[in-house]
Amino acid sequence: MSVWAAVLVAANVYQLPISAPGLVEASKGYTQLPQGRSVEASAIAEAARGMRFVFVGESHDNAEHHRAQAEVIEALVADGRRVSVGLEMFTFDNQANLNPWAQGMWSEEEFIQRSDWKNQWGFDYTLYKPIFDSVRTHRLGLFALNVPRPWVSSVSRTGMDAMTDEMKQRVPRMDMNLTAHRTLFNAMMEGHPPGAALDGMYRGMVMWDEGMAANALAVMRRRPSSKDVMVILAGNGHIMHGTGINRRIEMSTGESVITVVCIEGDADATVSKGLGQFVYRP
Repeated sequence: MSVWAAVLVAANVYQLPISAPGLVEASKGYTQLPQGRSVEASAIAEAARGMRFVFVGESHDNAEHHRAQAEVIEALVADGRRVSVGLEMFTFDNQANLNPWAQGMWSEEEFIQRSDWKNQWGFDYTLYKPIFDSVRTHRLGLFALNVPRPWVSSVSRTGMDAMTDEMKQRVPRMDMNLTAHRTLFNAMMEGHPPGAALDGMYRGMVMWDEGMAANALAVMRRRPSSKDVMVILAGNGHIMHGTGINRRIEMSTGESVITVVCIEGDADATVSKGLGQFVYRP
């Protein structure tokens, strides 16, 4: 589980002028940014036509966020796209335990047990059930995107010299120089003293984002049809303001992506125009 993604993101983090100046009022449901226009999930699917990646962020313990993620998946399916779902929640070495569920082979109880949900993620499975039900109903590709926790811990503590050949193969780039990404990270970690410990945590964040981007790209290289689209589900800290996994995929491919940030229903509804292309507010 990502420490930073699990943090309840304060309203001022939603309002950072990182990607675009100006603020927009987010209505209940989906709002298209920067226009501030209230829309349905179908508008996200329409905006994603011709694109291969749609990111939908979350607060991990918010059931409404997970219902919205499932709704976006359903909207893309209804729009005729061949949808894959990429998950922060599982590490790539657990992929074999995701396939049987997507293919309709295991019961829900078997999936929870064999995928090691409790140790891989740990949040209440029922929060995520709408997503997995959509995957099962439509037989969608389901992909583990995260890197093993020991990798992140090692790089955080020791630095890039700790990367083994396997780690370098899986995470071929560690770009530490994205100013907007560091700005968001610093805002999320406000109150934590600067220094070596904070720098180490940032290296861990970069490995998470670079690793998930690399794994998502590897999957989509095997799915070249214009109908193919991957919906990537991750904590808001990995996608807000287009600075995380999404930015690293854009840099690798030159492609545009769609980002939907799910905010808290009781948060200040005023958000940055650059928070994402869309925002969901319960």
